[in-house]
Amino acid sequence: MTTKNKKLLDDIEEAIKSQKRPTITVLSSLLAIQDHIGYIPDEAITAVATSLKTSKNAVFNVASFYPNFRFTPPNTNSVEVCWGPTCHLLGASKILENILKILNIEEEGDTEDGKISFRFNTCLGACSQGPVISVNHELFGNMTSSEATALINKLPNSKTKH
Repeated sequence: MTTKNKKLLDDIEEAIKSQKRPTITVLSSLLAIQDHIGYIPDEAITAVATSLKTSKNAVFNVASFYPNFRFTPPNTNSVEVCWGPTCHLLGASKILENILKILNIEEEGDTEDGKISFRFNTCLGACSQGPVISVNHELFGNMTSSEATALINKLPNSKTKH
């Protein structure tokens, strides 16, 4: 086993054990792992199945049901645009279109250069400040397309300059 694999397995185990709720479920374990590591590696499916004494199939069924779980490592930076009703009414669609254009992608996903993972989010929980975007898990409200572009251009390692 390589040092990298050992660290990954240790991180998975730590995430599973760090849960504070009295009832630990497949879903709560997967959420803890994704929060800790940033995605659900194959090793996590096995670890959760072993920890909860269930099948890998049962764990993968839960993981694959929810679209917010990632199965590959995220890119260096994350950008999310809220497209909930309030943000949509306040202009999020123009921000979405602009970000897709400057990242040179057609839908949510990862840029080819490995620098930015882009996602739509149904609610970032700051409706009174809409439209809202999240950049590396920090919320920015009352956004415009040009402000969103400026934030993306300031990202470390970002080669996307427009």
